[in-house]
Amino acid sequence: MRETVSQLSILEETSGLASMVAQSEAASAYRYWKNELESDSEAQSLIKRFQYMKEQFEEVQRFGKYHPDYAAVNKSVREMKRDLDFHSTISAFKKAEKELDKLLIECSQIIAESVSPSIKVPTGNPFLDSKSCSGGCGSGGSCGCG
Repeated sequence: MRETVSQLSILEETSGLASMVAQSEAASAYRYWKNELESDSEAQSLIKRFQYMKEQFEEVQRFGKYHPDYAAVNKSVREMKRDLDFHSTISAFKKAEKELDKLLIECSQIIAESVSPSIKVPTGNPFLDSKSCSGGCGSGGSCGCG
C-alpha cells in the first residue's frame, strides 16, 4: 500500500510539472510560432521546395562529386537552407523551439540528478553533454561514463 501511495504521489508531481511546462512562456511562444508557421503560405512553400531539393541532394549524394549535377544541386541546397534560415517566421519558430527544448532538457536534468548523479540526460548537443559518453562505451571506461 505504501508503494501505491508513493507512485500516486510521483504521478501527481509529474502532472504538476507537465502543467507548469505547458503553461510556461517557452511553451506558449512555441505554440504561437508553430501556428504562425503553419499558416504562413510563403514559409510552407519554402519548406516544400527545400524538401524537394533535399531529396535531389540525397539522390546526387549517392554518387558524390562524380554525379554530373553534384555542384549545382549542392549549391542550390545551401542557398535554399540560407533562405529558410533567414525567413522571419521560420527563424522565430526555430528560436521558440530551441527555448522550449532548453526548458525540457533542464527539467530532465533536474529530475535525473535528483534520482542519481550518474543518470545521463541526452541534450542533443555534445558540448552540453559533458557527462555523456561519446565513444559508445568502447573506450574501455576511459570516457568516464561507467
